[in-house]
Amino acid sequence: MQNYLSPGETVTLTAPAETASGDGVLVGSIFGVAQADAAAGAPVVLVRRGRFTLPKSGAEAWAEGDPVYWDGAVCTAEASG
Repeated sequence: MQNYLSPGETVTLTAPAETASGDGVLVGSIFGVAQADAAAGAPVVLVRRGRFTLPKSGAEAWAEGDPVYWDGAVCTAEASG
C-alpha cells in the first residue's frame, strides 16, 4: 500500500494554548493527550490511543459505556456546544 503513513496513534497539531505533558488537548474535534510540553501556537504531539488518568468534573458518576467529553479542562458527561 503506497499511501500508508503511520498507525495514527499520535498526531502532531498546533497547541491551542500552553500545554503540559499529560494534559488533555482538544484541537477542533480531535482529542488527545500531550506527549510533551508545548507553547501556544507550537507543534504538539497528541497521543490518541491508550489509557490515561485525566481530571474529572466534580462528583459525576459514570456507568460503563457512558460517553465522556473533554470541556477544555476536565472530563465530563455533558457535551459542550
